Amino acid sequence: MTKMRIGAAALAAGLFFGGSAMAQDIVRHKVPNSDFPIAQAVEVPAGKTTVYVSGAVPSVVDEKAEKGSLAAYGNTRTQTESVLKSIEKTLDGLGLKMGDVIKMQVFLVGDPDKGGKMDFTGFMEGYTQFFGTKEQPNLPARSVMQVASLVAPGWLVEIEVTAVRP
Repeated sequence: MTKMRIGAAALAAGLFFGGSAMAQDIVRHKVPNSDFPIAQAVEVPAGKTTVYVSGAVPSVVDEKAEKGSLAAYGNTRTQTESVLKSIEKTLDGLGLKMGDVIKMQVFLVGDPDKGGKMDFTGFMEGYTQFFGTKEQPNLPARSVMQVASLVAPGWLVEIEVTAVRP
């Protein structure tokens, strides 16, 4: 009975005091004099729930290609789109949206077709379909780094995010 009273009191307090984070509670600082689609910094008010989403990797886009090959997963843009769709699905299952993402870490493997350098342009072409759009203008703080490899030889992209429950 005590647990029920505590739960009811918590629910009432949440409804009365607006216990959930509102989108306007989160402060996203733009990069000065730039339209680059990331936040320079993001501030989250105390007491809000932070959700850490494990790294997501690309899905196979060509079932006929050799298993684990680059052809099976596609180029950096294709893989970025696949990974962000996977993250979007994970967030949805948690009652969150891409606009709730406040921090992103991106791991890119050098593309053999780009001389072993990461394909940042391809990554940005995929990324900007999900962030900085008219439909979803909220920008995360973000880091992008090139790594030597990921678990599967054909993977060029892995992304992990941190979100705040609205």
